[in-house]
Amino acid sequence: MQKKLTIKGREFQSRLMVGTGKFSSHEIMCEALTSSGTEIVTVALRRVDLTKPETDILNFIDRDKYQLLPNTSGARDAKEAITLARLAREAGLSDWIKVEVVPEPRYLLPDPVETLIACKTLVQDGFTVLPYINADPILALKLADLGCATVMPLGSPIGSNRGITTRDAISIIIEQVDIPVVVDAGLGAPSHAAEAMEMGADAVLVNTAIAIAADPMQMAQAFQLGVEAGRKAYESGLAQKNDSAQASSPLTDFLFENNS
Repeated sequence: MQKKLTIKGREFQSRLMVGTGKFSSHEIMCEALTSSGTEIVTVALRRVDLTKPETDILNFIDRDKYQLLPNTSGARDAKEAITLARLAREAGLSDWIKVEVVPEPRYLLPDPVETLIACKTLVQDGFTVLPYINADPILALKLADLGCATVMPLGSPIGSNRGITTRDAISIIIEQVDIPVVVDAGLGAPSHAAEAMEMGADAVLVNTAIAIAADPMQMAQAFQLGVEAGRKAYESGLAQKNDSAQASSPLTDFLFENNS
């Protein structure tokens, strides 16, 4: 049996987190979430409209079934991220928060300085903080020392579907930090998720690749299977790579023996 994912003392069976953006409808989003087997669902706070509950995205997410993870997507600095997080908690959404501080629109890379500032304040405010970061081992250690619940380094830029282009740096983060490492952003195929899990990541977060698939429900299930396969491989102990061929059967001389 696979070990459970533990974040701030809470256990989860699934190691696949799923985002809720870009789906063609709320109904398809709900079906994809079910197919994925996820237990943690992230929602951009800027997409929440509590004044219209009949059409608001939160009306379509079963909060008894899923751990809601509001995110501060759209925040350009620490002040904006902190404000969004506090508004979310005051509205009764969650005291779990995914911190995203992205000041520029082209590459959507997180600002490390503002992220660190926001996380320090929010941890002190009692939030369970899951920061989205560049694959920066030094920053990851600083965030762990602050008391963040996880670190979430990007595999490649958001929505790029390029897979893990930051493999070496993520490997260092996995080795050095003592909190869960969630590979977030850029995972475009179930094989990318499996690769992250084989590396020893504790979880992955996927949105675009599921939401824009021709069949989001089937793609969500495919990512679920990829995560499970990669984690099982990691826990089972992957074979070491070798520079030369290694025979899988013993070499003997029986073919050359004289049987006369």
